[in-house]
Amino acid sequence: MSSQSGTGVQSNYLSRFFTLVVLSVTQLVRPPSHSQRAEAARRAARHVWLATAGIGVVIIAMMYMLDVREIGLMPPRGTASLWPVRILTDFGKSAYVLWLLAAMLFVVALASPRLHGASRSLLLGLGTRLQFLFFAVLVPVLTGEVLKWMVGRGRPFVGGEANAFKFAHFDGSEAYASFPSGHAITSFALAFAVSAIWPRARIAMAVYAVLIALSRLVLLAHHPSDVVAGALIGVIGAMAVRYWFAARRLGFAIRRDGAIVPLTGPSLGRFKRVAREAFAP
Repeated sequence: MSSQSGTGVQSNYLSRFFTLVVLSVTQLVRPPSHSQRAEAARRAARHVWLATAGIGVVIIAMMYMLDVREIGLMPPRGTASLWPVRILTDFGKSAYVLWLLAAMLFVVALASPRLHGASRSLLLGLGTRLQFLFFAVLVPVLTGEVLKWMVGRGRPFVGGEANAFKFAHFDGSEAYASFPSGHAITSFALAFAVSAIWPRARIAMAVYAVLIALSRLVLLAHHPSDVVAGALIGVIGAMAVRYWFAARRLGFAIRRDGAIVPLTGPSLGRFKRVAREAFAP
């Protein structure tokens, strides 16, 4: 009897788990429903075009005036004393960031079917925010990979010379994957996304993103213009994902002027109580 009861409980858990996964995917791809989404789209488009135009000019100027000069000031590649920088730069590696976010999402998905009522709603709210963080990083990272392949810009000193205009379009090799910086894309996308949900974290996340970007320069992995381009792509990609979620009323609200603001979430203390309940024996 107890064996049958245990099997029934497990079957019910699996059913609720897969139902949760299906509903999660469904809400992400459903048609947008927010009445202010058109105004939000216009506002976002203005910001994107202004940022792209302004920073685009800066990137071109850096390629001609700064890139070669800057990499000439950096320590030689492989310098032993740079080991702390090599550790730091891994915190901006897209694979590590995405796998961590995916693991957190998986834990939330596993725990949610065990909960009911307000506790379940709180955990699902966290899951929505983790989904946003995941896609806010994934979308610009994939965009950056396509651009790397198309542009084919040589990394600093590729071929043994300081040449900011060494290109091999559609080459696909690591040596010609300098523009844009993938680490800069990841770190700035994550910084923007986290700050969009939790505005109080804005300064800390900005420091994180800048440190990751600087580490790419110190390690001679990228030219300065690569890093600036990566930052631009990361922020724009995360903005696009934020609009996608806001238009579907997921984690964000849209004000009458088109500004996207985060929905109020539960406190850290309440999340801790929910976590203890979810994983209690």
